[in-house]
Amino acid sequence: MLDTILNIDPVAFSLGPIEIRWYGLAYLTGMLLGLFYAKWIVRKFYISDTQNITIQNIDEIFFWIVLGIIFGARIGYVVFYDPSLILVNPLNVVAIWKGGMSFHGGALGVILAIFFYARLNKISIFSLGDIVCSVVPIGLFFGRIANFINSELWGTITSKPWGVVFSNAGPLPRHPSQLYEAFFEGILLLVILNTLLRKGFLNNSGFISGVFLSLYALFRIIIERFREPDAHIGYIFEYFTMGTLLSIPMLSGIIIVYFSLRKK
Repeated sequence: MLDTILNIDPVAFSLGPIEIRWYGLAYLTGMLLGLFYAKWIVRKFYISDTQNITIQNIDEIFFWIVLGIIFGARIGYVVFYDPSLILVNPLNVVAIWKGGMSFHGGALGVILAIFFYARLNKISIFSLGDIVCSVVPIGLFFGRIANFINSELWGTITSKPWGVVFSNAGPLPRHPSQLYEAFFEGILLLVILNTLLRKGFLNNSGFISGVFLSLYALFRIIIERFREPDAHIGYIFEYFTMGTLLSIPMLSGIIIVYFSLRKK
């Protein structure tokens, strides 16, 4: 167990009356690194005549994806985790400054951005999705580190030596589930997808998208067993967390992998 209680100031620094928070910095860093990495993928691996995706396409869809992440994550949180906010004030659906973001909502927002941008520009939806999915683990890593710094989304009580005492979660050590997710959904998933890129699987349209969806779902479902459920929701059917239920449909990514290989 850590000798001291984790109590990091969520504010990184201040510029006069303006507070710059770690969470905002994490979002910004993840998005910018993802943009640079996506451009690198296009320059290094896109050699097929059928993969008509350019650096300009990446620059253009970046704005779409940012909107999809921010508003999709907020709307997803309200709809999936706290729909009562809609009854209090319908504008809470887009009140991103109040906090509360859902990965699954952000994922749906990004999927919609990819779909509409690809259709408008007559490029392959799955090929564009493969690039975007390849960079998503970068954002996941920084987001979970920010969750750890903010002492939120902590895990269940544990006696393991690496347990962490969070200042707002009582005196007992807990699983640092945010760090588990940062490693498995961030670092490990990034390495796996990068390996597939280097092995030429970008030529199998949809393959990397399917691998990302199914592996993310698998990692998330496993880690949810070490994560404290939302207090106002608890366990659903006395076993599942909301995160688990929302991740199960993503396992269908294996179907995308199958048809990608079959088509190739």
